[in-house]
Amino acid sequence: MVTTNFNSRFIDNPLNCPVTRTMSIIGGKWKPIILNCIGERAIRFGKLNQIIPAISNKVLANELKELENFGLVKRTEFLELPPRVEYELTTSGKSLMPILHELANWGNKNVAKKIIKELS
Repeated sequence: MVTTNFNSRFIDNPLNCPVTRTMSIIGGKWKPIILNCIGERAIRFGKLNQIIPAISNKVLANELKELENFGLVKRTEFLELPPRVEYELTTSGKSLMPILHELANWGNKNVAKKIIKELS
């Protein structure tokens, strides 16, 4: 069962499962991709949008705001013209990188490619 909070959706977790807790925070279609694309660098919104062309501006902005609220992404505004905003991973966000790298490794294996091929 999915319950909705004013900021985000959390999965009901009565057994206090750590995987369920983690997926409540970073799960979904876009969050892992966004975190992976930010990686170890500071990146601007427009560049993220170029790297992930399938995501709409609205969804990208909402996902970044949630990740910021969770303390995984830091948003820095520069007081210059034209205005500039950069996003980077916090220490907590960077701690997810080994997990995301393992997901990428699995996605490069034949088993993942076979699943996608069979379902396409």
